[in-house]
Amino acid sequence: MANNPSAEKANRQSIKRRARNKAAMSALRTAVKKARVAIDGKAANAAELRKAAISTIDKAVSRGVLKKQTASRYVSRLASRSAQA
Repeated sequence: MANNPSAEKANRQSIKRRARNKAAMSALRTAVKKARVAIDGKAANAAELRKAAISTIDKAVSRGVLKKQTASRYVSRLASRSAQA
């Protein structure tokens, strides 16, 4: 429990940050899942969804939600999956 004003503020900030990061990760996972399903199903808009997913991944990195190497791994796996399809 926060006992002084600075600790209370830090707690409020961490709650806001956690909510923002959680929303960003949820959007990222949704975009990646849509792209995977489209690629596996050989959908007509698979390339478009893959591009959108990569954009979402890059935004997550720039906002500090994902580490750079993790994002690189996600992009690489999407690329190899689309190459195999």
